[in-house]
Amino acid sequence: MYKRYGKRLFDLIFSTIGLIVCLPLFAVVAILIKKESAGPVFFQQERIGKGGELFKIIKFRTMVEDEEGIKHQFNPGDDKRITRLGHFLRWLKIDEFPELINVIKGEMSFVGPRPEVPKYLSYYSGGKKHILQVRPGITDYASVKYRDESTILAQSRDPELLYTSKILPDKLNINLEYIQKIAFLQDLRIILLTLPKILWPNKQLDACEDFHKAISD
Repeated sequence: MYKRYGKRLFDLIFSTIGLIVCLPLFAVVAILIKKESAGPVFFQQERIGKGGELFKIIKFRTMVEDEEGIKHQFNPGDDKRITRLGHFLRWLKIDEFPELINVIKGEMSFVGPRPEVPKYLSYYSGGKKHILQVRPGITDYASVKYRDESTILAQSRDPELLYTSKILPDKLNINLEYIQKIAFLQDLRIILLTLPKILWPNKQLDACEDFHKAISD
């Protein structure tokens, strides 16, 4: 019942409250983005949505405007185009707050598998295709585990290979387990697990270093 009807109601209530609460923050961030560099306040990029359909995810722009660079779908954490403000916004995950708009539009859910870029669609094969039966989300168990993914990738000699061979398969397995037991209490638990990751990001650095050492062996 929750998966079919309650989850959408959950999304609308939480995303609406979130947007109202964050409006003053949105205004401040928008002013700072425009003040630091030329370009739009928001950055939009195609992502894989429910049923494999593409949609444009909305984020605060964290990079200098670069027509060629913006077309790149994979941006390791050491991307030189990230602005000083952009680093701060990414560090606190504030750049993802505008995704609440995607939730209200019905393209995303508050909690659910993070949407990947189209070039990774082929990884949703076999049983992994079931992940695309639900709306992608702002946060999930994989987001909590890989809080410092950009830092991990930045430390790798081959970020793309690391992501596709280690991180992405693990994320998909976590997501597959999530969709098999979607429930209100589970979604609430994920939100409560996500908040400390945003409020106290420095506590994740040691875990990030340990993970990097483990996958480098």
